[in-house]
Amino acid sequence: MSRASGRQADAVSRRKYLLTTAAVGAAGLAGCSGTGDNDSDGGDGSDGGSGGEEGNTMDSGSSAPATVTAEGSSTVYPISNKGSSYWNSNSPASDGEYWGANDESSVAGWDQIETDQNIADYFASLYGFEPTGERSNPPFATRVALSHSGTGCEAVRDGLVDIGNSSGPITAELDISEEQRDENYVDHVVGRDGQPVFVSQAIYDAGVEQLTGEQIRGIYQGDITNWSEVGGPDQEIYVVGRAEGSGTDTSFRLNMLGDADAPMDVDTRLGQNQQVQQVLQDNDNAIGYMALAFSGSGIQAIAIDFEGTVFRPDPDAENTIFDSEYPLNRDLHMYTRINEETPEGTDMREAAFLNMFLTEFGQKTFVEDVNYITLPTSDIEAEREKLPDQA
Repeated sequence: MSRASGRQADAVSRRKYLLTTAAVGAAGLAGCSGTGDNDSDGGDGSDGGSGGEEGNTMDSGSSAPATVTAEGSSTVYPISNKGSSYWNSNSPASDGEYWGANDESSVAGWDQIETDQNIADYFASLYGFEPTGERSNPPFATRVALSHSGTGCEAVRDGLVDIGNSSGPITAELDISEEQRDENYVDHVVGRDGQPVFVSQAIYDAGVEQLTGEQIRGIYQGDITNWSEVGGPDQEIYVVGRAEGSGTDTSFRLNMLGDADAPMDVDTRLGQNQQVQQVLQDNDNAIGYMALAFSGSGIQAIAIDFEGTVFRPDPDAENTIFDSEYPLNRDLHMYTRINEETPEGTDMREAAFLNMFLTEFGQKTFVEDVNYITLPTSDIEAEREKLPDQA
């Protein structure tokens, strides 16, 4: 399913994949799970669930294990929330479209699983939970809230949720050292994003199909203010950035500007990828950066020349934004918290849910099918080793 690769921080080779053409918006993935507060302040994602040190307790008045709650990055949200909706559906193995196989169809990766259990029943039972055997009634529920990477990292730090979703490293989001990260958190990488830079359709049509890394840095640091300076029309550049605290913003500053706290000169900052997408669609002179999953009509991803190597938004090009060498390529994280009750940092509920993403079925359904880059087999195996032993 994948080619050999390693983590972005080690600059090791990652696999390419053929980008599916359908654009996927997070709003279309809401499914059965909640979405939290969608404004720039985000929500705490903790309503009705149990996170942090209470993660192993039962829900009040129920014999079922506590709901697994997650919150954070709008970039990771399509992966996490689609997984949550599949989990909560607990579809039977006779489904064939969402889970399992029937006479007409079979889900990707089914030949690696082949069980007669419902989807959540199967993954939960690997960690000792009793199957319910009932559609829409998983052994425990999951819920994903939408905010920012920084908010998600803070929420898992403060015990408000079980899982903090982040598209930036928690070291940068919480301003902590790698040693503090390793002492307090487990970093579960579930996929990767070849973060593109987009321009408005009118700017692309006017000839701005490619920029250099230096030109993009100049635009975002206020040194280039008119499209005519980079081969475009005589028109002021409307510079769109993500909100501070967003993992997309943190990663862009780290990878493009060289420092997570690098100064930027932008006309507006927006809380979610969807908002950036909308602004670029509504303006004819804009530039912005967001996640792969939010490609859409009315905007165009541009090719970027980094020191003579041109990375194109085309999976068939010699060098593409899906390559590990693409400087804006980044890991997509789901962080869990180490505490007295879970010294390994991941309890059995969290492990059951996370393990679902670390299968051929999960990588295809929840990562590739929402336009992200799947993990190679070696990385999937390394991520599984971070989970507790199965029952």
